[in-house]
Amino acid sequence: QVQLVESGGGSVQSGGSLRLSCAVSGYTYSRYCMAWFRQAPGKEREGVAGIVSDGSSIRYADSVKDRFTISQDNAKNTLYLQMNSLKPEDTAMYYCAASDGRNWYALGPRGGPHPASFRYWGQGTQVTVSS
Repeated sequence: QVQLVESGGGSVQSGGSLRLSCAVSGYTYSRYCMAWFRQAPGKEREGVAGIVSDGSSIRYADSVKDRFTISQDNAKNTLYLQMNSLKPEDTAMYYCAASDGRNWYALGPRGGPHPASFRYWGQGTQVTVSS
């Protein structure tokens, strides 16, 4: 059974940084995509960043380009999201997601990954940025 467990969320002031982690277990696909999504109250889930298993095809939502960095440590089965220069509008629940063995993913209207390309989801970690 595939499990994704996020950690690293918290409260930070505007301009600060956080690093999210997603520990993956039970995943047996050799090819896959992983991504970070976020959802603020009353808003749709938004793709923040995506990556393919070989480290290619990294895409970011326009709103986080040059501030967020997605990376993975295959030896530790962990996905990361380094978030710098945080803004109040980054406040949301952040989710880790994994595909079902495909090595590509569709893009959403804001440039990040589309949720329909991902099958497995974590429970989320809250990020709150105060001004």
